[in-house]
Amino acid sequence: MRYNTYAESLKKEYGEKVYKIPVNLPVTCPNRDGTLGFKGCTFCGEVATGFESLDNQLSVREQLEKNIAYISKKYKAEKFIAYFQNFTNTYMPLDLFEKRMQEACLEGVVEICVSTRPDCLGEAYLDVLKSTSDRYGVNISIELGLQSINPTTLKKINRGHGVAAFIDSALRTKAHGFKLCAHLIANLPWDSKEVFLEAGRVLSVLKVDYVKIHSLYILKGTSMGDAYEAGEFSIISPEDYVDRVVSFIEVVSPDMVFQRLAARAPEELTLFCNWGMSWWKLKDMIDEALESRDISQGALYEGVIVHSIIE
Repeated sequence: MRYNTYAESLKKEYGEKVYKIPVNLPVTCPNRDGTLGFKGCTFCGEVATGFESLDNQLSVREQLEKNIAYISKKYKAEKFIAYFQNFTNTYMPLDLFEKRMQEACLEGVVEICVSTRPDCLGEAYLDVLKSTSDRYGVNISIELGLQSINPTTLKKINRGHGVAAFIDSALRTKAHGFKLCAHLIANLPWDSKEVFLEAGRVLSVLKVDYVKIHSLYILKGTSMGDAYEAGEFSIISPEDYVDRVVSFIEVVSPDMVFQRLAARAPEELTLFCNWGMSWWKLKDMIDEALESRDISQGALYEGVIVHSIIE
């Protein structure tokens, strides 16, 4: 393999295959409840990323126990990650957050992964995660949605935060000793290839452990969906997408791990997704391009170069 994969990384860390179990909480986002805005990011649907999750009215324990029972039986699995995936999982009262994190510490759960916004990760929430880790012996990882390092693009998609918020949360997450994953969309219409590659360099300098690269999908009923149907922007070709991802792999740190190279969404909910092909086909195209171009992860990684003047 020409890049570090998440599955192999987990197997190396835990000694066997580990399964990530989504947990869907009844939470919202400051970009939806009026604190920052009401419509959310322009690409975000009413169910956000939780289309594969169980009903959020089930408790944390019920969701985990139900999924663990199924996966244990089907795959003979013994180790799991409780993945708080949907919306903004640190956007709730601190005492409730602590209770839900502790609920996730079931037998077989070796890690808790919390997905949130960079501007919603207060120090008190990181402290709760640290105390939960110490008390129950589980590892902690944080997923932060960045999507782009282009301030103009962040405004276009109505993120409600800038790059500085991501850098701040990334540094504090790493200071607590937690693993960190960043989400990026490789083909936002307002970002050039060089902007996307620079994002990879920034993540490398920040020592981000994992990255999820998403191919842009456009949901029905969203602001971006309306703009797409009105012809207000165009999307690069699948060949250009593959080129961007391959070049990204080439410039990032050789230590970074790739959790995803393309996104997926239910066909019935989307106006556009992966140029009409499966996410697996898109991944195969990326793997084939890496082979044909003889490119491996970190081949052009430079790190931070400091020039000294000695008089």
